[in-house]
Amino acid sequence: MSECFHMKDLGPLKFFLGIEVSRGKQGIYISQRKYTLDIISECRLLGAKPVDTPIEQNHTLAKEDGEFYHEPTKYRRLVGRLIYLSITRPDLCYLVHLLAQFLRQPRTRHWDVAVRLVRYLKGTCGQGLLLSNDDDLHLDAYCDSDFQTCPKTRRSLSGYVVLLGKSPICWKTKKQERVSLSSAEAEYRAMAYTYQELLWLKELLLIFQVPHPESISLHCDNKAALHIAANPVFHERTKHIEKDCHFVRDGIKDGIVSTRHVRTTEQLADFLTKALGRNQLQYLLGKMSVRDLHCPS
Repeated sequence: MSECFHMKDLGPLKFFLGIEVSRGKQGIYISQRKYTLDIISECRLLGAKPVDTPIEQNHTLAKEDGEFYHEPTKYRRLVGRLIYLSITRPDLCYLVHLLAQFLRQPRTRHWDVAVRLVRYLKGTCGQGLLLSNDDDLHLDAYCDSDFQTCPKTRRSLSGYVVLLGKSPICWKTKKQERVSLSSAEAEYRAMAYTYQELLWLKELLLIFQVPHPESISLHCDNKAALHIAANPVFHERTKHIEKDCHFVRDGIKDGIVSTRHVRTTEQLADFLTKALGRNQLQYLLGKMSVRDLHCPS
């Protein structure tokens, strides 16, 4: 890069745009601890009692129709800061995705949930990602969906996680563009959406002179969607998703991806599409190499 651009060597990276970088025997650890503490301090919650999960299970946040919050600008600022914090905190993606849908007219309940999320940050302010220093450069992807999760539009929610070796390199929560007629259809659309990201990542690795000749494992916990991907015959139930079917099947035929079934309890993308309990959330985050270097344990 120094041959193409005028550069100055400032030594090993330690802090950049709110992201803290530390190095150890296991690899590189990135977090936003100071940025998180700034958010907690701004909300005046440094003395608040922490909570175990970002949001309670079986919530009805999307159906909330209570009174509007009297300081919408304050709500928008907090959600905007939480969006930036999700760069190193995949456990925030699902709830931040929900809160961001109400930026125009937030209600008091939405603000209360945002404050609860800050209380969750109070107990996990040092949490970040461990990027392993092993030489495994194989891509693995996990995709999931929550069928018709939006009560107003009945559109499903897609989520995916991509690992490079043992290190998570990208994740996302996104509402699907169309209403799905079955859970299998919603899962299959999530697979197609994830496959687009995998194609881009494979080309990106090639630019960095890291070829990826092996097929990328695409894990899904819906057997019906996996059978659709493997079945070359279209029928009445798959006509409305024929475009996505062709897209994913071509990838399987060309050896770019290979689909794998995974149990729901081992589905890494599960917490990106729904609210989970504390134990299951911590288990999945642990499998994603999410760590807290400041925690005594």
